[in-house]
Amino acid sequence: MPNIVFIATSLDGFIADKNGGLDWLESVHNPDGDDGGFAAFMERVDAVVMGRVTFESVVGFGVGWPYPKPGLILSSALTTAPVGFEDHVRFASGTPAEITRIARQLGYETLYIDGGATIQNFLRDDLIDEVIITEFPLLLGDGTRLFGPLDHPMMFDLVGTATMRGQLLQKRYRRKRSG
Repeated sequence: MPNIVFIATSLDGFIADKNGGLDWLESVHNPDGDDGGFAAFMERVDAVVMGRVTFESVVGFGVGWPYPKPGLILSSALTTAPVGFEDHVRFASGTPAEITRIARQLGYETLYIDGGATIQNFLRDDLIDEVIITEFPLLLGDGTRLFGPLDHPMMFDLVGTATMRGQLLQKRYRRKRSG
């Protein structure tokens, strides 16, 4: 059951600015509406796993559930979905391993792991198999970091890179596991 991160960062490794904003994602001109491979990526996954803070950001976009796959929202505080989200998300709480088991019971094999704290928790429990990072050519200086403290180093193999819109660098890594 692979768990995959697909996310954008600033050059200095932030996924949101110091106010939690994502406006910087519009900083690179996109005349062709290129989605950076997101639609193809979504075809690979069965469900989106995200934390409460990320989910509340998605709700705040005002466009409904923007993913073609169901969401598993990690929260012990939220138990009911806002209007318009009821058919798209369900809520769960627990450790990353418990969440992975819940997802499997729901029939979800390949998971898109999203949101800073959720990604960091899955990494700390060594439950991330692939990381796809699209790096934007700007420095935010402060904000929400993609990566946090780990108990030990984790090795990844670079399996591919792509340049998009003439300015974005997308890097794809696969977790290197011994044995």
